[in-house]
Amino acid sequence: MKKVLVTSLLFMSTLSLAYDIQKNLPVNYDIVKANGKSVALLGNQIELGDTAPDFRVVNDKFSLKTKADFAGKPLLISTVPSLDTGVCSIQTKRFNDEVENLPQDVVMLTISADLPFAQKRFCQAEKIDKLMTLSDSVWRDFGMNYGLLIKDMGLLARAIFVISPDDKIVYKEVVSELSEQPNYDAALEALRSISEQQMDDSEESLAGVTEEQAKKSDNL
Repeated sequence: MKKVLVTSLLFMSTLSLAYDIQKNLPVNYDIVKANGKSVALLGNQIELGDTAPDFRVVNDKFSLKTKADFAGKPLLISTVPSLDTGVCSIQTKRFNDEVENLPQDVVMLTISADLPFAQKRFCQAEKIDKLMTLSDSVWRDFGMNYGLLIKDMGLLARAIFVISPDDKIVYKEVVSELSEQPNYDAALEALRSISEQQMDDSEESLAGVTEEQAKKSDNL
């Protein structure tokens, strides 16, 4: 009980701090609509080729996770407003099902502003066990850094980002209508492409090392 109380107090204090920070963020009105009406997104918009911003989120145990935890790997980040809604559930289950069809080096994340308790309950009920579900509920850090935080709602806009092993944004889709699904095929193709490129680069590097070792052996 004490642990839950302390966690709740920490959550409320960090939420208050995040609210103060939100006051100074850029506001974008022309990117996303909900039921045909524009919604305001807080944060700086990022573009293809940009270095992926850092972020702080938590897992279902409230343990901190940052972008550095996934460094050097092809990374797909799927964001949803809430796992308790139909489209968000479909999106998360689709990507979870796709993991086994992808190279083993790729990482998939679903990030929402749902509390970790709710995310854990959803994953258990829907058997989401192949991708990692993380919560932006504590600091709203991901939403602010990636320009996805919906003003006055505290939720994330629906979006997909693919980040290369060298930390660049190689694919971005912010879904223009909040109730619509993203382009799964395009996102997955981008993820496969950077994974294959990483494998090719590794093979070339290994071939170069082998050739250099052979030359040294010839000179002995």
